[in-house]
Amino acid sequence: DCVVLQLQALNMSEEQTVSLVDVLEEDEELEEEASAVLAGSDSDHCSYPQGYVKRQALYACNTCTPKGGEAAGVCLACSYKCHEGHDLFELYTKRNFRCDCGNRKFTELQCKLFAEKEEVNTLNKYSHNFFGVYCTCSRPYPDPDDQVEDEMIQCVVCEDWLHGRHLGCVVPDCVELQEMICESCMNRNPFLWTYAAHLAGKDSCSSVMFSCSCVHTQLVCLLLCDLRERVSAASLSFLLDESDTVLAYENKGKNSEQTQPGHDPLMSALDNLNRVQQLEIIHGYNDMKSELKDFLQRFAAEGKVVTPDDIRQFFEQQQSRKRRRVDAGRFYSP
Repeated sequence: DCVVLQLQALNMSEEQTVSLVDVLEEDEELEEEASAVLAGSDSDHCSYPQGYVKRQALYACNTCTPKGGEAAGVCLACSYKCHEGHDLFELYTKRNFRCDCGNRKFTELQCKLFAEKEEVNTLNKYSHNFFGVYCTCSRPYPDPDDQVEDEMIQCVVCEDWLHGRHLGCVVPDCVELQEMICESCMNRNPFLWTYAAHLAGKDSCSSVMFSCSCVHTQLVCLLLCDLRERVSAASLSFLLDESDTVLAYENKGKNSEQTQPGHDPLMSALDNLNRVQQLEIIHGYNDMKSELKDFLQRFAAEGKVVTPDDIRQFFEQQQSRKRRRVDAGRFYSP
């Protein structure tokens, strides 16, 4: 399915071709992104017993709690075990949230992983994200009616996702920009404007720059001491907690995925086969790569877009040829 979706999105001209290597490289990038979000959360056990988890991957179920009802969020494990086949909204990550799955908000569903739950989680915070809309424009993502290519950025305070063009400021073109506070949250906490102006200095790539010149060191120290008091009073202490950041969570997920033994299922499968079987699989892989490349080049030469039906037909032909070879082998075997 991943291959189908990726190839569908590739508009190939006469000068542009796509090889299986390109597809696999893109798939690897997608897997790394998924690992960053999901590997930091438990995919087998409901997170409810852990209480209000500092940060975790969350989902909202449009099947069980549609718009017009009460907002609710479920953990990664419950999205797999309790809501399989349901219409889910991926919420990325949220902080200080306790899994709602099976509580009072779910009138016809009981959590399969942890049944003894309170009726509601009073400390959970909800937004329109839980009904599948985002940004100040309250639109879905991806938005089928929006033809503008625009990156969405998450506010570290309200944790809503906003289009770059709806932030109320110019987004710095800098990879070091990791975290953002939206204009609405800045206005709700106006004291933050003071620190943004002083601590950002001349560096437009960072909302708060902690690495300052000696001239500004004393000012920065005074501001940071005052900042700690103010953010604590405004219940924004997470802004000063580096372990709370999305970046820290993603790095935890990546490290967890890399340290797990045998996290590459293909290599694990090959290790369990003998030499002859390994060679057969490698030759089969190379044959498919060559055939897929030839198949895609025909579309590139004609300037056509590869559709899911085209890819499905390709793999059906592969399976048909494989069955004919197997049947022929059985017919002629002594």
